[in-house]
Amino acid sequence: MRAVILGFGLIGGSVARAVRVVRPEADAPGWRLAAWSPTGRGPARAFDAGVVDEAPRDPGDAIRGADLVILAAPPLACLDLLDALGGPLRSALGDALVTDVASTKRAIVARAARHGLRFVGGHPMAGRETAGYDASDGTLFADRPWVVTPDGAADADVGTIEALARRCGARPLVMDAAAHDAAVAAISHLPLVLSAALVEAVVGTMSAPRPDWPAAAALAATGWRDMTRLARGDVEMGAGIAATNADALVARLRDVRAVLDAWIAELDASDDVGPAPLAARLRAARDVLGPPPEPGA
Repeated sequence: MRAVILGFGLIGGSVARAVRVVRPEADAPGWRLAAWSPTGRGPARAFDAGVVDEAPRDPGDAIRGADLVILAAPPLACLDLLDALGGPLRSALGDALVTDVASTKRAIVARAARHGLRFVGGHPMAGRETAGYDASDGTLFADRPWVVTPDGAADADVGTIEALARRCGARPLVMDAAAHDAAVAAISHLPLVLSAALVEAVVGTMSAPRPDWPAAAALAATGWRDMTRLARGDVEMGAGIAATNADALVARLRDVRAVLDAWIAELDASDDVGPAPLAARLRAARDVLGPPPEPGA
């Protein structure tokens, strides 16, 4: 199997590192890896370290003769790569299977279908707020779900992407692109926007800081750190996620807005009715989540 990773930051680099770990349950032990990125810096470092076997500077040279091409760029960049694979790079691509590891699926699956590419969508449910090849980790996907979106692909091709997921230590989870995007809008994309919105509301911006932020910043601790962690992440990645899953994200944001309006009403009435309704809301939120996970789980 000759696999080529186009885009080589946190996720692409982690895929390459994970593939190098031979796992008993993996179905394809002898992979040859090539990597390409627009700057070439990450692939060059990975080549020097023996993480990849090739680091061509030209994407056409990288994909020529590939069995599998893995798009490991932000969502909007994946769309551009699909346009290139369906256009000027089509002859170099040949009949290679194409997959991706982007955080949204409908737009990417549709673009691949428009170009008639042999494609199976994918999304490993793992990441961190740091970016770039230097942040990559071969254990990043260990025991994490790796969504595989067939959406009309051949069974054998779906099986190849499931094998890639297992090779990386992940658990393949098959679902259609629309169901995936609705789910991740709730548990991944909504928290990102809420984290950024919290910063905007409390800190302000570089050009218009909130005057009371310095006093609050002096008191900030782990609660603030945890709630704003996602706002420190990769801006290009976050913007691409929001742009390619906007409708599902907007629906979730409207749900949050309705809940916040209800909280405002409860707080406005608290002087008259006391804290019992507030306690009931907090208790309901706590109980619906169940007990906290064990440390290290």
